[in-house]
Amino acid sequence: MQIPHNRLVNFFSEQNEAANAQLRPLVNENDWQTILFPKSTPAIQGVAQQIINCPFQGVTKKIYLHGKIFELIALQLAPILENEVKNKTRPRLKPDTVARIHHARDILHCRLQNPPSSLELAQNIGVSERTLRRGFRELFDTTVFGYLMQRRMEKAQILLREGNCSVAEVANLVGYSHLGLFATVFKRQYGISPRECLMGKKSLSGS
Repeated sequence: MQIPHNRLVNFFSEQNEAANAQLRPLVNENDWQTILFPKSTPAIQGVAQQIINCPFQGVTKKIYLHGKIFELIALQLAPILENEVKNKTRPRLKPDTVARIHHARDILHCRLQNPPSSLELAQNIGVSERTLRRGFRELFDTTVFGYLMQRRMEKAQILLREGNCSVAEVANLVGYSHLGLFATVFKRQYGISPRECLMGKKSLSGS
């Protein structure tokens, strides 16, 4: 989503001082626009689908779409502002711990098909499970399992787009032995089924 800088400033100027203090870091006067790159969530996908399937026409359509755009902005800003508050109240991770968490991430990338358990992963990088969970939350804004699932779905979409494997083969390559579960998770992530992706249909994310 691209937001012209002047509109962003004008909108924020109407908020109270407390809100401005939180929102000010998002406005950079040296840029002509502020661009936010949200993660694809079920809530964002749901609003996107509602925009695509707008049931109104004319003036009511314009009002409806304006409301949905503001809803998307709220969904994008919420995690950014929440993280800002968390970062101010929580001690930062030590550089050595950050490096270990990134190593854990690399291990997951290499073992999508057969990932280690949370305990095994923590032991491999020399930290506690609690530190591992905290590290993923702070560095990647998700859980260890959530991060693994995201990478699996990204890899699955690439393989399906290439068209060299069946849906069942792709599911197995990214670590899903149950085809139904794979299809459910994939559709929740991209808004289309694995088979539709294999046939070339575009996902809600535009991929």
